[in-house]
Amino acid sequence: MTIQKGTISVQTENIFPIIKQFLYSDQEIFLRELVSNAVDATQKLKTLHSKGEAKGDLGDVRIEILLDKDANTLTIRDKGIGMNEDEVMKYLNQVAFSSAQEFLDKYKDDASVIGHFGLGFYSAFMVADKVEVRTKSYRDKDGAVMWSCTGSPEYELEQIDKESRGTDIILYVSEDSKEYLEESRIQALLDKYCKFLPIEIQFGTKTEYEYEGEGDDKERKEIEVDNIINNPNPLWKKKPNKLKEEDYKAFYKELYPYAPDPLFWIHLNIDYPFNLTGVLYFPKLNNSLEVQKNKIQLYSNQVYVTDDVKEIVPEFLMLLHGVIDSPDIPLNVSRSYLQADSNVKKITNYITKKVADKLSSLFKKDRESYESKWNDIGVFVKYGMISEEKFYDKAVKFGLLKDTEENFYTIDEYKDKISVSQKDKHDKNIAIYSNNKEEQHSYIQSAQEYGYNVLLLDHIIDNHYMQHLEQKFTDLTFVRVDSDTVDKLVQTDEEKESVLSDKEQEKVKTLFSETLGEGVFIDLRPLSPNDHPVVITKPEFMRRMKEMQMMQGMDMGMLPDNHNVVVNTNHPLVAQKLLKMRSAEKKTDFTKYLYMLAKLNQKMLTGEEMSDFISKSIDFLKES
Repeated sequence: MTIQKGTISVQTENIFPIIKQFLYSDQEIFLRELVSNAVDATQKLKTLHSKGEAKGDLGDVRIEILLDKDANTLTIRDKGIGMNEDEVMKYLNQVAFSSAQEFLDKYKDDASVIGHFGLGFYSAFMVADKVEVRTKSYRDKDGAVMWSCTGSPEYELEQIDKESRGTDIILYVSEDSKEYLEESRIQALLDKYCKFLPIEIQFGTKTEYEYEGEGDDKERKEIEVDNIINNPNPLWKKKPNKLKEEDYKAFYKELYPYAPDPLFWIHLNIDYPFNLTGVLYFPKLNNSLEVQKNKIQLYSNQVYVTDDVKEIVPEFLMLLHGVIDSPDIPLNVSRSYLQADSNVKKITNYITKKVADKLSSLFKKDRESYESKWNDIGVFVKYGMISEEKFYDKAVKFGLLKDTEENFYTIDEYKDKISVSQKDKHDKNIAIYSNNKEEQHSYIQSAQEYGYNVLLLDHIIDNHYMQHLEQKFTDLTFVRVDSDTVDKLVQTDEEKESVLSDKEQEKVKTLFSETLGEGVFIDLRPLSPNDHPVVITKPEFMRRMKEMQMMQGMDMGMLPDNHNVVVNTNHPLVAQKLLKMRSAEKKTDFTKYLYMLAKLNQKMLTGEEMSDFISKSIDFLKES
C-alpha cells in the first residue's frame, strides 16, 4: 500500500499554535466545529440527491459520536458527501481554502449548508496529538483514503478499504485534554452546541422503560435505545401559523426545563434585509430586576454560537428568554465584529420594534389581560423606556402606572386624572406615590382622605423611571407620600384655619424647638383633626439624591438624613392636652413622645430611642 507524504500548504511554519491561540478562544469549540462539518457534509449530500446528482437511496444519514477510552480516541462519523483523494489534497492541505464556499457558489440557493469545512476542521488539533480522516466519496468509482497528521505541517495520505460513504474524523486525544474522553463531558458539549442541528446526532445509547402486561401483572422492562441528543426540527424553524400555544410552551420547557410557563412570546421570521428566525419569550419576572443573563441563545443555521448576546440584543431585552437564529452572523463570532457589523445593528432595531409591536398589540387587544401581567412585564417595559429612545416612543402608549388600589392608567390617563386636584403653585401635576404600601400606610390613608390618588412605585428601577418621565413631561412631578411637598399640597380651604391662636401656636413651636433641639425644622400646619398630631416629612429632592447614592454604592454620609417635623395644630393632643399641661417637665416629655411616635411611623426609631419610647408608653398607660 502506497503512503503519500507531503507538507500542508500554509504560509507559516506551523499553523496550529496560531489556531490554538487566536482562532478559537474556547477550546471546547472544537466539537461544535467538527460536528458542524459533519452536518455540512450531510446537507451537501441531501442537496445533491434532491438535484439528481447523487444516485440511489440515501439511507440512514445520522451522525455518530464515538468514544474509545482504551484507544484514547474521539470519533465524529458522518454518512455525507465524503471526499476522494484529490478533494482531500485540496480541502485538507490548503488551509486557507473552504470547500463549503465553493459548494455554496454552486448551490447558492440552498441556505441549509453551514459552510465551515476549512479552518474549523483544524480546531481538532486543540485537543488532539494526532488526527485521522478516513473518508470515501459518494461517487462509487472513487476509492477511500486516510489522511493523518500529528499537528505539524507534515501529513500522510494512503488508500484504505472503507465500505460506506462519508467521513470518520478520529481524534487521538492529547494527555492534557483527557476530559474529552469522558462521556459526561461530551454529552454536556453536545447538549450545549449541537442541540438543534438539522441532522440527527447519536451519542451511544440510553436506558428507557417499557411496560408489559396489565394491572398487578404489569412489569417494567429496561431497553437500550439510541441516544439522539438533538432536535433537528426546532420550533423556530416552523411556520407560526402551523403552531399552537402548547407547542410554544413545550419548546420553552425544552429550553428551560425548570422554569414556570412564560407569559407570552414573539415568533421572529424575516428574510429581508437580513435573515432571522427565532422565538423570544417573556418570562415571569415577579417584579424583579435581576438580569438573567445567558437566557437568549444565538444560533447560525441551527449551530449554537453563544449565549452572550449583549452586542446583538439591547440591554433591556436581555430580560427575555429564547432563541435567535441568523446565518448572517458567523460561527466564529467576536465582540468587535458584532459591534461593527451593519446586519447586527439592523437585527437589534428589528427585535426592538417587534417587541414593542407585540406589547402594543396585547394592550390594545385585551387590556385587562395586559394589566394582569403588569407585575411581571412592568419592570421590562420601564427598563426599555429608560434605555431605548425608539422603544420609549412606542411604549409611552402602553406603559402603565398602578395605584395602591390596583387601578391602572396610561401616563396620559393619569395626568388627566390628577390635573384638577393634584397641582402645585407652579401648575405642575403632582403624582403622589408610595414605595412601600405597608410601611407608609398611614400616609397613604391620610392622602386618600383628602381625595388624592396614590401610586405604587415600589421597585428599584422606579427611581430612574420617575426621573425619566419628569424629563419627558415637564408638567409632571413625582413626590413620595411622606414628602414635604404632599404636606403642603393637602391644605384645603377648610383646614387653613387653626383652632389655636397665634400666641398659642408660638408656644407650641417654642416647645417643640426647645425639646427637639437645633437642626430640626418645625412646621406648624392646621391639618385635619383626623391626621396624626405630629408627622415627619422628608424633602423630596434630598431623599431622591440619597437613594440614588445608595443604588450607586456611594457613601451615604455625603448627604444628611434631613426631615421636617410637621405639628398638626388642629389635633386634640396638641391643641388641648399638650397646652393644658401645667408641668413643664410633662410638656417636654409629651412633646418628645409625640415626636418619637412620628419617627416610629417612619421606621426611624431604633436602639436606645426605641427602648425609651417603649418605657414611656408603659408609663403613660399606668397614668391613664
